[in-house]
Parts: sequence; structure tokens; C-alpha cells
Amino acid sequence: MTPDRSPEDRAVIKKSLGVAVATGLYGVTAGALAVAAGLSVLQAMALSLLLFSGGSQFAFFGVIGAGGSPVAAVASSTLLGVRNGFYGLQVSQLLDVHRWARPLAAHLTIDESTAVAVTQVNPRQQRIGFWLTGFGIFVLWNLTTFLGAVAGEALGDPRTYGLDAAAAAAFVGLLWPRLRGRDPLAVAALAVIITVATAPFVPAGVPVLAAVLAALAVGLPRRRTAHQEVAAP
Repeated sequence: MTPDRSPEDRAVIKKSLGVAVATGLYGVTAGALAVAAGLSVLQAMALSLLLFSGGSQFAFFGVIGAGGSPVAAVASSTLLGVRNGFYGLQVSQLLDVHRWARPLAAHLTIDESTAVAVTQVNPRQQRIGFWLTGFGIFVLWNLTTFLGAVAGEALGDPRTYGLDAAAAAAFVGLLWPRLRGRDPLAVAALAVIITVATAPFVPAGVPVLAAVLAALAVGLPRRRTAHQEVAAP
């Protein structure tokens, strides 16, 4: 950081880097779980680079690892990624991104980059927070995913080390900081109840898909209402 940066710039840079490091380290688990689910290192990296959504990746690995069909895995991960579209609508109003940069901005629009951006008041700090957080997580996540995938491939059978059950733990780790307030807790509780209730009766992967659909049906209208209230003068 250069001395001519304002205290506000330094604060958002510090916050962005802290979020990037804390989130990016989860990529080790993602890489190991990808290999545990049957993907090669190359496939794990392709998924990480192109999908770039921790929650969606863990959902995909969890369904595949439990013996679910690829269709159920893709459907679950895609539905979880729908929320990023709503983030994009919010972020686009803050960043004023040039047309050529919109695909890149869309790819970097995730929970963390959006959260850092929207908590800033000044447009300059909003842009710094979004781009630095997004790029930081992207680089670290993919680097640690590669390391995790290589390590997972070297370890052999994931069940020996308990990695076959780690997808749920990693997903909870990503989700836990977002469970603030009654609405997120209620949606999470509903998803858990649906998953547990349907698991004994339907094929692997379907409980996760059902839980995601229920969470979206309940959570998205609430999120849309909250955004409208914030945008109202």
C-alpha cells in the first residue's frame, strides 16, 4: 500500500485481503473433495475456474460423492448459483462497469465480493472492495483447489481419512457466517428438515435438490423485498 492512499482505501484493502485469504483457503477442501467424488485434477480445476462458486461446487461434490446422478448434481449446483444473478443486479448499480468488463465482473460476483462492495459508502471504495476481493479469492481459491486435488489424488481412498463426509462440513463452514437473523436461520432449518425427511425415500442427490428448491422458493422473495426496501428513497 502506498502512503498516498486514504484511510478509507487502506481499510477496504485490508478488509478485502482478509476476506480473500479466509475464503480462498477453503479451496484445499474443494480440491480434495473433487478427487474424492471421482474427478481428476484437470476436471477439478476446470470446474473451479469456470464455475467459481464455493457453495455450488460443494453441492456438486456432495451429490456425486453420495452416488447421485450428474443431472441432480448439476441441477443442485446451478440452483445454488442463481443467487449470484441477484447479486449482479445489485453490484451493477454500484460499479458502473464498462461493457467489455461485464463478463469478468459477472464471473467475480460472489457472496464475498458483493458483501465487501455493498458495505462501502464511497463509489471508489465499492469498486476497490469488489475487484480486490473477487480477484483475491479467484486466485487463492484456484491455487488451493489445485493443491487440494493433487493431495487428494495422492492420498488414495478418501474414506480412509473421512474425506467422503467432508463436503457437508465444508458447506456448513461457508454457510455459517451468513446465518445471521431469523430469516436465514429459518430457510436453513427448512432445508435441513427437507433433506433429512426425504433422504430415506428418494435417490441420492434428490434430497439436496429438493432442499435447494425449497430454500430458493422461500428465500428469494424475501431477498427481493429486502433489496427493494434498501433501494427505496
